Amino acid sequence: MKRIFKSIFLLAITSSLVVSCGGAEKGKKGAISGNAAEKVYIAPGEHDSHYAFISGGFSGQLAVYGLPSGRLFRVIPVFSQDPEKGYGYSEETKPMLMTSHGLIPWGDSHHPDISQTAGSVDGRWVFINENNTPRIARISLETFETEEIIEIPNSAGNHSSSFVTENTEYVVAGTRFAVPFPQKDMPISEMKGNFKGALTFLSVDKEEGHMDIAFQLRMPGFNYDLSHPGRGKSHGWFFFSTYNTEESNTLMEVNASQNDKDFIAAINWKKIEEYVANGGGTKVPANYAHNTWNDDEHTAKTVMEDEVLVIEPSEVPGAIFFLPTAKSPHGCDVDPTGEYIIGNGKLAAQMTIHSFTKMLKAIEDKAFDGDAYGIPIIKFDAVNYGTLEQPGLGPLHTEFDTRGNGYTTFFISSEVVKWNIKDLKIIDRHPVYYSVGHLMIPGGNSQTPDDKYLVAMNKITKDRYLPTGPEVCQSAQLFDISGEKMELLLDFPTIGEPHYAAGIAADKIAANSVKIFRLEDNKHPYAVQNEAETKVVRKGKEVHIYMSMIRSHFSPDNIEGVKVGDKVYFHVTNLEQDYDVPHGISMIGAQTSELLIMPGRTTTFTWEPKQVGVWPFYCTDFCSALHQEMQGYIRVSPASSNIEISYTLDGDVPGEEEEL
Repeated sequence: MKRIFKSIFLLAITSSLVVSCGGAEKGKKGAISGNAAEKVYIAPGEHDSHYAFISGGFSGQLAVYGLPSGRLFRVIPVFSQDPEKGYGYSEETKPMLMTSHGLIPWGDSHHPDISQTAGSVDGRWVFINENNTPRIARISLETFETEEIIEIPNSAGNHSSSFVTENTEYVVAGTRFAVPFPQKDMPISEMKGNFKGALTFLSVDKEEGHMDIAFQLRMPGFNYDLSHPGRGKSHGWFFFSTYNTEESNTLMEVNASQNDKDFIAAINWKKIEEYVANGGGTKVPANYAHNTWNDDEHTAKTVMEDEVLVIEPSEVPGAIFFLPTAKSPHGCDVDPTGEYIIGNGKLAAQMTIHSFTKMLKAIEDKAFDGDAYGIPIIKFDAVNYGTLEQPGLGPLHTEFDTRGNGYTTFFISSEVVKWNIKDLKIIDRHPVYYSVGHLMIPGGNSQTPDDKYLVAMNKITKDRYLPTGPEVCQSAQLFDISGEKMELLLDFPTIGEPHYAAGIAADKIAANSVKIFRLEDNKHPYAVQNEAETKVVRKGKEVHIYMSMIRSHFSPDNIEGVKVGDKVYFHVTNLEQDYDVPHGISMIGAQTSELLIMPGRTTTFTWEPKQVGVWPFYCTDFCSALHQEMQGYIRVSPASSNIEISYTLDGDVPGEEEEL
């Protein structure tokens, strides 16, 4: 049986390569023709109609692109240090990357999702998960900056994340790998029945967005892949795809695909929420970091939490059910009406579409086919709406328009297929180049998707772009879906490995974008409001420089009395109050050699001089015609020196050093 399965799998892969590699022949016109260029052209001074937030995968970041132009506007630092902005290097932002394992400087970002109100994306926050060290981040769409990161305990491979409910009541974080829960030393061979899977529900404050772990479900030890909330009639439910219901721990590509079907876990979170409100659940010890950014103080802090509320499925009968679905599902998608639940089995020749209405009827009738660890398994025929016959090879992810159509990516046959949900008929199919993963329709995870654009994210580019050695860029392809047939408009390269994306109309965000940080609101403990407040103070072997920057000089700009062995703190405030006038600062020999500081903000970096001499610092961001003149010097003397701190402000030398 295993050999037969391997042969089928290898044949499918070979077929995919034949299909994909034949897509673009040299010397031919290519896939894009007609007036496609006109449809993506944005004239100078005009703006794109949509934002696309595309995960950076192994870069740990989130990239912001415009649609339809495909232009990269911004890379938002989230789970990885970012030298352009000093994120994870400055003293203020280092806490954002703290975990129970210490500072993790490089993460793996996967699935962004945009906050919703009344079932529609509202443009307030983007949430995104980190896969390797399980975390969820919240990014403000006023500042396009990461405001909060919370670590997820009892989890490993935080993959079925970070999807939000219709009013952003919860963000979920589902474990990919089953592990001992709580962790302990035990034989891997004893995994079955002993390892567990954590499904975590994080509550979100409706005004500020602050996240907290509301509860964790201790589920059977399957792998939980992707998830989506119910909508409309199914609001109050969450659906998670599972694989490895065999609970295998080795040669997973074979041993985790033995069962004819895997499951979609249907979770009635409203019922569990009520149970928790009445005192249900058990608080158990846990160790995890909760990192928050204070926008008034321009500083992050880390709080180590020590417990989490855990719920066993048996405690809330009637709240959790398993829906049989095609084996090894990846996507788990819910249409805008909330009626249809699609489980995309990667190894199936058909696509499974479940009915929420039939699911409720099956639960009422107790139409069960046994159970898994006490969780009822609903009979397949009792919950299944139908199957889409021969849609393609390797179905992965489905999104929707408002006209009753689904759009599904097929990884092996490298195509996007448009199909009607009610009729289960294929309407159109279009090749992509190559091995497409996820796709995105702006608002596609809500009740109100846009019917204009679709972005397909491809894993392989091969001959699509100029070669850049063995590592080539990944690719996104933009389609117009406003008509009956999909029209390919544009290829554009993407950073990292884009796993997933979320999109939204620009007019829901652009008007609320923060342009400066008001100096009068700056509560940073080392901020200065003007140049008269700048100074240098010594506290033992620490030297604190309260510095300002404005076009086109630093204050102070000449400092003496620093010694080898000192730890020098540069607390730098950008005094500008004009839009789009950041300043940078770089200090020779500093491990954090550059910071980019926005108007009105204060940021800190440290420098520990190892050599005597006179060392320059300068502005790294071109700010005016006199940008080159924006510089200063620090004199470093031997550790035994008795030279006192002195510094210049506007060319004048004030009194002796101040002692803290």
